[in-house]
Amino acid sequence: MIAKITSPTQVLRSAFQAGMKIMPRAVRDHGTLDPCLGRMGSLEARLAITKKDIRRAQKLRYRVFFEEGGAIADARSTLARRDICPFDRICDHMLVIDHEARNKFGRKKPKVVGTYRLLRQDMAEKHGGFYSAQEFDIAPLLARHAGARFLELGRSCVLPEYRSKRTIELLWRGIAAYMQHYRIGAMIGCASFEGTNPLAHALPLSFLHHHAMSEGDWAAKALPERFVSMDMISKDAIELRRALDALPTLIRGYLRVGAKFGAGAVIDRQFGTVDVLVVLPVSAIDAKYLEHFSPTQRAA
Repeated sequence: MIAKITSPTQVLRSAFQAGMKIMPRAVRDHGTLDPCLGRMGSLEARLAITKKDIRRAQKLRYRVFFEEGGAIADARSTLARRDICPFDRICDHMLVIDHEARNKFGRKKPKVVGTYRLLRQDMAEKHGGFYSAQEFDIAPLLARHAGARFLELGRSCVLPEYRSKRTIELLWRGIAAYMQHYRIGAMIGCASFEGTNPLAHALPLSFLHHHAMSEGDWAAKALPERFVSMDMISKDAIELRRALDALPTLIRGYLRVGAKFGAGAVIDRQFGTVDVLVVLPVSAIDAKYLEHFSPTQRAA
């Protein structure tokens, strides 16, 4: 039975205060899954296998979300200069590492240039629920697909100079390998538009509402108290090309592989974003993408 999801952060915080020891998933054994999830030239996608790896991911997230993006860090994250989140302890973390990167002295020093956070349903249910449940009412969706093995994708970020098709493709190759190993049936997660004014994104939000909303058994919506309507422009008035161009790269990528989006957006004041819920059953992914991102495919 799927655990009722209420306030995940509060549950985790209570557990920590009670002295509960939660070993980071990233330092646990993944059985036959090779930590290296993919390689393209000098770039490698791999699972974090040590606490130091997780700290490296947190440092990258801090740089992208707080220094570049203007999100508001709490005191702990500010002092550590890391994006520290209670959910990090129960998630797996995928890193993109550039093995040809060089330090300020010109010496080769591999560095983390991208990261994705992965939370499997079994871990979420044991420790308070999914992160996205703080913004979206996903409990009915999970209940309708009991046993589907959901995977939540989150905290995705890439350094500006690495935001290319190549890096995004490598991330997807890593996700595909992870999904295959853990027999994932569906993916969910929050994806973001910059800024906290939904009207600034009226065109792309309306496009998602009219052309890419999850329906039927896969329907989901924002929590009532946080619900912001995405229906701002009528369907007939939407210029499709302009709307697609206005979508953030990550959301456009999700859409391309077959994702749909929940009803209603949510304003995240801490991160300075307008969030939408991504809903992606594996069965909805176009076969050509499944084949292209298959772990058996190797790129030079």
